[in-house]
Amino acid sequence: MTQPPGQPPHGAFGAPQDQPPPGGGFGAPQQPPAQGGFGAPQPQPGYGYPQQPAPGPYGTPGPYGPQPGYGYPQQQPQYPGGPGMPPPSSGSGSGGGPFKGKPALIVAAAVAGLLVVGGTVYALTGEGDGKKPVAQQSDDPKASGTGTPVNPGDGSGDGGADPENLNAGRKSGEAKVLWYKSAPDAPASGADAPGMWITGKTAVKAAYKQVFAYKVGNGDPAWAPITFPQKICAVTPQKSADGKVVVAYMNGTSDRAKCNQLQEIDLDTGKKGWTATVADGGLFDSALSIELTISGKTLMAGRSESGTAYDLDSGDKLYDKKKYGAACFPTAFAGGTDRLIEVASCAAGGSAEHDEISQLDPATGRVEWTRPIKKGWTVERTYSVDPLVVYLTNEEKKAWNISVLDGKGTFSSEVKVDEKFAPQCGLAILARDLQGCQGVAVDANTLYLPTDASGGGNEIVAISLTDGTAKWRTKSPTDEGMYPVEVEGGKLVAYVRPSYDAGGQVVSIPTTGSTHPATKLLQNPQHTADIEGGFYDGAVDWADGRFYLSSTRLTGSDDAKEKLMMAFGN
Repeated sequence: MTQPPGQPPHGAFGAPQDQPPPGGGFGAPQQPPAQGGFGAPQPQPGYGYPQQPAPGPYGTPGPYGPQPGYGYPQQQPQYPGGPGMPPPSSGSGSGGGPFKGKPALIVAAAVAGLLVVGGTVYALTGEGDGKKPVAQQSDDPKASGTGTPVNPGDGSGDGGADPENLNAGRKSGEAKVLWYKSAPDAPASGADAPGMWITGKTAVKAAYKQVFAYKVGNGDPAWAPITFPQKICAVTPQKSADGKVVVAYMNGTSDRAKCNQLQEIDLDTGKKGWTATVADGGLFDSALSIELTISGKTLMAGRSESGTAYDLDSGDKLYDKKKYGAACFPTAFAGGTDRLIEVASCAAGGSAEHDEISQLDPATGRVEWTRPIKKGWTVERTYSVDPLVVYLTNEEKKAWNISVLDGKGTFSSEVKVDEKFAPQCGLAILARDLQGCQGVAVDANTLYLPTDASGGGNEIVAISLTDGTAKWRTKSPTDEGMYPVEVEGGKLVAYVRPSYDAGGQVVSIPTTGSTHPATKLLQNPQHTADIEGGFYDGAVDWADGRFYLSSTRLTGSDDAKEKLMMAFGN
């Protein structure tokens, strides 16, 4: 069969198969994996490969599709956090790609197991790397380095006394465990532990009904925990420039309870600022579930079909974003330093159904530009807001696309690298969670994506935002997965997973020059690799030479105290 111009030859990864793999068909629900550590192996999804090449934007086969994401096992199936590779573009002209009248590279096939919920598609992702499993926390509290922390998450512990001797077995060259906290008790059904915010003084973490703060150096309580009457249901993923966040909690416990109670918090002092109640929108647009994002001095609270903006300093309502045009409803928002992105669903259920991306003035809500997306394509994630890098999927074609939009909303480039990528993107059932991905980093000119680590050590690929091609790639220094964290001082900071016989690493990779070796910034202790590797559904951060790891989901297990947060440093 003749290949479309510039596409990889048949037989490349994701090429259409003659027979489907074993497992369920499209939408077959997958069993959630057992608790595991960062990047712990997960069951492979049962959703099969397409039997025929799925058409790309020009009706040409696109042999690549979404690949399993990396990271902590999810409580529920999740949408693939990162794709496997687009072929090169086959030209330009009208009708191409998700953006009307613009070229786009589409990939199809080899998708993860999908679960259709309310018309939205999710997938169970995982590495399944075949490595020896990371040892789990012992039930014996006397086991060195594995017992329940004396410093619980409620702030009642004595900070840096290290009562468990977590540093007793530390070898030369290994970093210290600065502190380690266990989680508060959660109900048997589990509870969210969203958000992790680091300032120069405090490390702040939400869990179930409380927000905790620890001094970054030694883990001493920075301020008394804030306790809410009901469970926390949403948080701002980022903090404001002056160190403020907003937390939302439920207004009751019934099935009709809403996620509509807002509380502003100062991360350094624990001072509670303004409060507000998010009003319902129209019919089918209640505040049962909301998403929060910060852009400059504006907080946007997004419902399923609208959004309300608040002044972050005072809590005063600024404006509403509601239905516009014939039938376009704002469904998701993503915020940056001075940029606010809105994604709308238009003409849902009709022949003209499509998504639109708009940029808003955060202070006024004025629409600065709008970009329609080609029918059949859904904007799932923003890998970055400034520059704007979006991840789109096409359920019917079982295809994905990563595209870059410039400051005027013009489609400028798309990823062209032939690779199987695997960033971590969390579960998004009732909302799109545009900013719910980690294990991906972006600077002004480059997108950094991790390749799949199912075969062991993976690579990070630096992709030009100008033309979508690979600028360079570098391999993990171990046989474990390596994932971007952030770009700092012109260098990429990445996290290398722990193994059964070694702690994790934090490494620095030069983003310029002819070579890109990974230089070790921290070597976490082997003595605590089992604890480090056992964080459930976790988040990571790097700030001021310290590495932070925290759970984002509590299982509610009564067998032992659950892990909440851990910090490493020299």
